[in-house]
Amino acid sequence: MEGSDIRNRADPGQSRPGRDTRESSTQTDSRVQGHGFRLSKVNLFTLLSLWMELFPQEQPEEDDYSPIRGMGLVVVRDSKVVGLHCSGPELHAGQAAIIQHGACLADCHLYFSRRPCATCLKMIINAGVSQISFWPGDPEISMLRSTSTNHVNSHSPPVCIMEEAALDAVATEKLKSNSCPHICVLLQPLAPGLAQFVYETSRECDFMERVTDDEPGLNTQELFNRERTRHLKDFSRQFLLETSRQHREILTQMGLENFCVEPYFSNLRQNMMGLVEVLAAVAAGVPQQHYGFHREQHSTPDPKSSLPPRHEGLPQEVARHCIIQARLLAYRTEDPKVGVGAVIWAKGQSASSGGTGCLYLVGCGYNAYPAGSHYAEYPQMDNKQEDRQRRKYRYIVHAEQNAITFRTRGIKPEEPTMLFVTKCPCDECIPLIRGAGITHIYTTDQDRDKDKGDISYLRFSSLKNISKFIWQRSTSVCLASSPHLGNGYVGKHSRQAEHESHSNKKMCTNRSHDSPTLR
Repeated sequence: MEGSDIRNRADPGQSRPGRDTRESSTQTDSRVQGHGFRLSKVNLFTLLSLWMELFPQEQPEEDDYSPIRGMGLVVVRDSKVVGLHCSGPELHAGQAAIIQHGACLADCHLYFSRRPCATCLKMIINAGVSQISFWPGDPEISMLRSTSTNHVNSHSPPVCIMEEAALDAVATEKLKSNSCPHICVLLQPLAPGLAQFVYETSRECDFMERVTDDEPGLNTQELFNRERTRHLKDFSRQFLLETSRQHREILTQMGLENFCVEPYFSNLRQNMMGLVEVLAAVAAGVPQQHYGFHREQHSTPDPKSSLPPRHEGLPQEVARHCIIQARLLAYRTEDPKVGVGAVIWAKGQSASSGGTGCLYLVGCGYNAYPAGSHYAEYPQMDNKQEDRQRRKYRYIVHAEQNAITFRTRGIKPEEPTMLFVTKCPCDECIPLIRGAGITHIYTTDQDRDKDKGDISYLRFSSLKNISKFIWQRSTSVCLASSPHLGNGYVGKHSRQAEHESHSNKKMCTNRSHDSPTLR
């Protein structure tokens, strides 16, 4: 029964009393003990698919009268993300994945933000994927837009949208029942306290800390709560449907009547709301008010350099979207205190018909212990621990290192390649970033120029021939207060040692704290 595919058991990524701590690293196995809150792999991949559905596009394809809804898609192989896709002007998300990956989709797991249409599903099944998971709201062939007529494609006559949706549901069910891949709904409840943990750490992340440093008189908690409330409203409307009754009707029309039976239906809604709340909090941690990614004046390329010309940077909406991808990945960390996420995108020579345009995913990662290892065997202490042998720094693999190691495509010298990372790259990662051929870094620099003994951030400022885009107050705001800045660049901000106490923001569990949709 398909309803049994809803995961109602406890999150396997959380510690449970009395369990053996000698289990494999969650780079390969999600059953890891001994550390704080973290997203399960299923929930992480689902959240990424939802966020990809909201990828900002110059000319949004979707409108209120189109029978086709935009979708997000995450392609996973061996528990690692190898593709991030979304619907575009001509291609559905599934079609974009087929074009980019082809036969390499064999044995992959696919996470859709909605149930794919039969046109996409037949090709995906044919490619030999192992598993297809989808978010059971309004499907790609919408069942909500039933009051108007439209062309489903350029070769078909006008048809009733409801009739088209019903035919697609029948075809999808037949394809599902006769296919080798496991087609299911994979939703897991959040571990108790995880939503609050995401709320607290998002409110105090490096991006929010930057706002506090720049504008000490601003009520940043009020700003964060306002952004979170706005995102929660938008995301709920996007994914949760208007009412429970409407959701039941959609599930019935999709052939998923068994999901309407309790307790499946209540669990489904509860799990969906939990993920939407997480997504809203993570997005609110990178507020849009007067802030964005701006190139540092001293990071412009050397005219005598033999490296290819650099592009001028991504639109602010796209850059913010990518850094939030990295922030979602950070909540999968194995570091008990500091979560870091990294995503690498390359800009191709020409735009595709997919939703990401010229951008192609190169790799992504989070900080974790080496693959196949046992988590509890490694030291987990930070630099506050006096015994250096018990510190984690020689064992943890950084997010940038994982993104480079497990990249899905080569880095081409002629293509701008952009690293989005949630913390300033440390001295250990700088040579790797330069050697890998990355041309642009988008980050926050709260730890810049700081030496913490076991880990230092001294090389970032002197990094040459890589354009650095730092998240800070928008150029117009900075120009008003800093007369020596100009030409659209933002110089390195001067934060002195008095901010040292704010520099070591941790994703720890013992804290006692509490934008428009990117369309």
